[in-house]
Amino acid sequence: MKTCNGNTSIMDMFEKGKVLKICAPMVRYSKLAFRSLVRKYDCDICFTPMIVAADFMRSVKARDSEFTTNERDRPLIVQFAAHDAQTLADAACVVAPFSDGVDLNCGCPQRWAMSAGYGACLINKPELVKDMVRHVRNQVDNSNYTASIKIRIHKDLRRTVDLCQKAESAGVSWITVHGRTTEERHQPVHYDAIKTIKDSVSVPVIANGDIKYLRDVESTHQLTGVDEVKKKMTLQWTAVALFLYVEIGILVILCLPFISARRWRIVFQLRIWNFMSMFWNKVFLTMIIVLIVLFLDAVREVRKYSGKELGTDAKLQPNMFDHLHMKLFRAQRNLYISGFAVFLWLVMKRVITLINQLAEMHGTTAALQAQADNANQAAKKYMEDNDLLKQTLMKGKGDKATSEGMELLRKEVERLKEELKTAGDALKKSQSEVDVMKKQTDGLAREYDRLLKEHQELQNLQDSGSKKDD
Repeated sequence: MKTCNGNTSIMDMFEKGKVLKICAPMVRYSKLAFRSLVRKYDCDICFTPMIVAADFMRSVKARDSEFTTNERDRPLIVQFAAHDAQTLADAACVVAPFSDGVDLNCGCPQRWAMSAGYGACLINKPELVKDMVRHVRNQVDNSNYTASIKIRIHKDLRRTVDLCQKAESAGVSWITVHGRTTEERHQPVHYDAIKTIKDSVSVPVIANGDIKYLRDVESTHQLTGVDEVKKKMTLQWTAVALFLYVEIGILVILCLPFISARRWRIVFQLRIWNFMSMFWNKVFLTMIIVLIVLFLDAVREVRKYSGKELGTDAKLQPNMFDHLHMKLFRAQRNLYISGFAVFLWLVMKRVITLINQLAEMHGTTAALQAQADNANQAAKKYMEDNDLLKQTLMKGKGDKATSEGMELLRKEVERLKEELKTAGDALKKSQSEVDVMKKQTDGLAREYDRLLKEHQELQNLQDSGSKKDD
């Protein structure tokens, strides 16, 4: 492993107005392989998982297993759990040639860590934290090497501000603030508390907690004014919204009035559609399942940010109140997007089915029209033959001519009866096919009306629920 360049400092990255993207330390995840992956997606700074400094110094095996890196793994911050200043300083000296700084974990709320004197219990020991930061700064022989801390907040925010100011006086490089107390887990983040801490110190402050989407980075930066935001990104709702727009575009094209159903059927009979039809049912069911799962997730988010207890807590913190309303708005928007995506997916399948059936009906109608025209032409011919036969009978002389004419007329009538019977059977068969197609069309129309009614009831129920929560 190559040593860090002593002529550059990670602090140069904290430029005014620039928001850094930092991968927060995660137990068992933030190893070298994971860090190498996230760096490919424009991650600015990476942390190692939390390492217990005492064990790290006591065991060579622990050092080899807990800390691995390479020359491309930069910038890198090593996070330690410690309750002794000299032990932390010794550990920092060991990793200093292979990293850009160390971070003292003062925010882990797990019971084992707090019972051992690590993690969040250190926020109640500001003098000890100050002493540990000073030891690291004094004993690491690199002026660009950083010493930072990660904390949670107190219920009495004045104690947190005092802790941060003491750490600043000891030379802390930056402070990461998880905007929850030690007892809080999934409650909303106190962004106003992070802003207060940012306004109370001159060193960079990093916001941490409840950053689920890339768009949350900018909103958190605006709420807190911090120098950086630790985040995780997701593109699922962007993909769902894009899918919804694609559905709308396809339905608009399918409903263009100057493209007849017969032309659409010609398009659907192309080879590419025949190939895709082999997988159509599986794709349709898969998309239904995915969209329903996303819809239920959106419902959960709406319920989460519509809770009365969250609203009561938010009223005590004005910035949190605005943040919760923003979260609720996004959850409701995602609910509408996923709901309409499901509905339009069903409608699109139904429209394609109706277009095919309408094209078949047009084809059947054209065939019946052709049969009717042929029957009319045959009837016209028979009438002409009958008139000619009558004229022949009128010109005949005597009983012999009359009997011959009558015999000829009788044969012609029998032939006409047989042809009329054949035409009648064909007409009945065509009429029965038309009746079957009409019944199918009526059934599809009723099914479409039922889906439209269910969607309207679902939307009314959601609107009434939203009004009730407001």
